[in-house]
Amino acid sequence: MGHARADSAASDNGGPEALRHVERATDALLHFSSDLEDEIAAALQCDPTCPMARILDAYVHLLTTEPQDAAAAAATWSEDAPQGRLSDRERGHVAAIERWLRGDMRGAGEQLLALTRDQPRDVVALAVGHQIDFFTGEATILRDRIGGALSAWREDDPRFGPVLGMFAFGLEESGDYGRSEETALQAVELDERDVWGIHAVAHTYEMQGRVADGVRYLDAHERAWAEGNFFTAHNWWHYCLYALESGDVGRALEIYDAELHHPGVELVSMQLLDAAALLWRLYLEGHDETVRWRELAAAWDGKVDPAFYAFNDMHAVMAYVGCGDFARAERLIADRRRYVETTAPTVTNRAMTADVGLPVCAALLAFGQGKYGRTIDLLLPIRRRINEFGGSHAQRDAVQRTLLEAAIRSGRGALARTLASERLFVRPSSPYNGLKLVQADQAAATASRSNSSDGRRVRE
Repeated sequence: MGHARADSAASDNGGPEALRHVERATDALLHFSSDLEDEIAAALQCDPTCPMARILDAYVHLLTTEPQDAAAAAATWSEDAPQGRLSDRERGHVAAIERWLRGDMRGAGEQLLALTRDQPRDVVALAVGHQIDFFTGEATILRDRIGGALSAWREDDPRFGPVLGMFAFGLEESGDYGRSEETALQAVELDERDVWGIHAVAHTYEMQGRVADGVRYLDAHERAWAEGNFFTAHNWWHYCLYALESGDVGRALEIYDAELHHPGVELVSMQLLDAAALLWRLYLEGHDETVRWRELAAAWDGKVDPAFYAFNDMHAVMAYVGCGDFARAERLIADRRRYVETTAPTVTNRAMTADVGLPVCAALLAFGQGKYGRTIDLLLPIRRRINEFGGSHAQRDAVQRTLLEAAIRSGRGALARTLASERLFVRPSSPYNGLKLVQADQAAATASRSNSSDGRRVRE
């Protein structure tokens, strides 16, 4: 592969010591390292006017998907936005941040895509743009944003491993599991600290139902992903999915209590949604985890006001429904309806909420209330487009499972059988998919017998 201009702090503004911290912060960003915020703070202490330090600080706050952090970023930006003679790269980042601060997350992603066309080795633009694609559920651009820059990189580039790890995840979300596995394994071989690459391997095995391979891989790389980074809890969540697929609920709950949610855990939305997504899978199968749900619901209360990211709203509603607090779920849903009515269409989250977030949240509430027909009515029309409010296929599978379970419980046997059959012939090795097809067939048979009995009674 050929070379283009390197992403180097030397080409940007700021004092030399500040730029050294910016480089370390960039490395921390790529590896989801817990050193990230400290390195940004150190850069700003060395040079409070350093544009890339200010830019990274804004991105870090926006990437949490929490409204309070976004508000803090907006307040700081209004006082200390980079000024003076900025490089083309810095101007591109400033434009992206200002669009994001106005609520135009998709527009920020487009701005970063334009930047990487001219500067394909701007690894900050690639990494942040990749996360925006993940937040907005854009599988094709999740892959192609990175693929479009790869020809400017070489295998001996120090940051090529994490860039390749991003590409691997884009391949996985685009359904190219063979190439995703090969690419992600190469990424981690090049950089063993690439937790996003490790995560891409975990996703690839999850989507193929390769539980044993996934467990072995995570075990083999545990030292790299299980501490010192912001992605630890999410990779433990993948470990939990493998445990559930193999029928080991006890192991999944053991990990939940130790890693996903406990009294000492930092209450960040990304970790809370992993906790909710795990418990919801158990909820669908009839497991009573009321105590855990109550603790999780309390943690969500401070994370979804005001409205900011519809994908988080779904997981908060899971927690409220899981602990039986339907009134709290209803209040959040009512608030989001008002939000849609009063928010400008240029705000990305407005469409996410209106088109997907609200029907999904209402469906989860209906399911909890035993209104399975209502759940189906809400989810069936949008089941092919739920990617539009973000997340991965593995994360959004909670919605698909809810639809399937509602079809089984409502006696909609033909629908349940179709949904289960779709799943099984994509992942034939999945015990869950096989079990659900059996349950769907039983629901269909029961419905058929009921219809036959009704017909006999009418004729008699």
